[in-house]
Amino acid sequence: MKRYVNLAVTVAAVAATVLPAVAGGPGAWWVLPLAVASSVPVLWRDRALVPVAVVVGVATTVSASLGAPPLLPVGPLVCLYTFAARSSLAVRLLGIAVTAVGLLFSLLYPHPDVEVLRYLSVAYVFSYALGTSTRARRTHALARAERDRRVAGDLAAAVLRERTRIARDLHDILTHAVGVMVVQAEAGPLLVRHQPDRADAAFATIAATGRDAATQLRRAVGSLREPADQPFDQPGLAHLSVLVDRVRATGLDAVLEVSAGPPVGGASPSPFAPPADVGVAAYRIVQESLTNVVRHAGARSVHVLLDHTPDSLTVSITDDGRGDRASGTGTGTGTGTPGYGIVGMRERAQACGGSLRTGPASDGHGFTVTATLPLSASAVG
Repeated sequence: MKRYVNLAVTVAAVAATVLPAVAGGPGAWWVLPLAVASSVPVLWRDRALVPVAVVVGVATTVSASLGAPPLLPVGPLVCLYTFAARSSLAVRLLGIAVTAVGLLFSLLYPHPDVEVLRYLSVAYVFSYALGTSTRARRTHALARAERDRRVAGDLAAAVLRERTRIARDLHDILTHAVGVMVVQAEAGPLLVRHQPDRADAAFATIAATGRDAATQLRRAVGSLREPADQPFDQPGLAHLSVLVDRVRATGLDAVLEVSAGPPVGGASPSPFAPPADVGVAAYRIVQESLTNVVRHAGARSVHVLLDHTPDSLTVSITDDGRGDRASGTGTGTGTGTPGYGIVGMRERAQACGGSLRTGPASDGHGFTVTATLPLSASAVG
């Protein structure tokens, strides 16, 4: 399309310059060649603007100085417009200076013509202003396209973050619930024969776990219909005692220890109140770690420790199971590759500005997951 526009502009420039020279009847032999030289090169101005402008300008100036000026110097006007629309500031200033010198020379030598100088000056100013307007519109269009590209990128990143968040939440909710329910369901038939009381407790735990999972899933799905600035209510530190009790019901010796007195399950009147995202991250990390212990570790006991300073909250989950010393996943699968659970815990810790470490317990038996979550805004930022 640009190519056809350029061709049309060239045809118009040639017609406006050459036709008056031809229609003027017999004249000096140099009139037609100078008319052609002052208009035809406009066709190549996109490739070599400065050389084209020099040729067109010199031909126009010589023609005018010899007494045969065209009715309107279309070729130089088109070149000046192109300078204003596409060139850098230095090239534009050079084009203005050279054009002004050529215009003054052609109209003041050998016979001054102030009237022609007046209307041609207006034409040149208008041409330059039109080119400047075109450059401004193009710059605005480029800026708008760049802004739209950034907005689209931000929206895509936001969608990806939201999908990741939903995937983490659904993974944590479902794997924990299903893990506890499977363990209890497998133990239930054995307990029914020999320990009916414990069997009743196992089936009650299955029911409670299923109800809790269903509630959290409803909240997670319901949050998709809520405004982005109204996140759904997620469990935090206050719910850890219920989580540990549920795991204890599977037969594990699960213990929750609170150091420095964070208000876990309402057991302590300490004024410690972590940011909401830190509380949610701590809960989900403990939940996923306990799920791995129940499903994979083959452990008899698990110890959950919360410790906080004015700057950070440290969450440690240690079991006495076999762990997976090769991969550091704590799943006991021996695959050597961290699963979604470990990846999700690490992402939750990093989202709060913290870190996650996994590996064998300090005594060489079992496995430990330790998350350090900053409490201060400066640490997170």
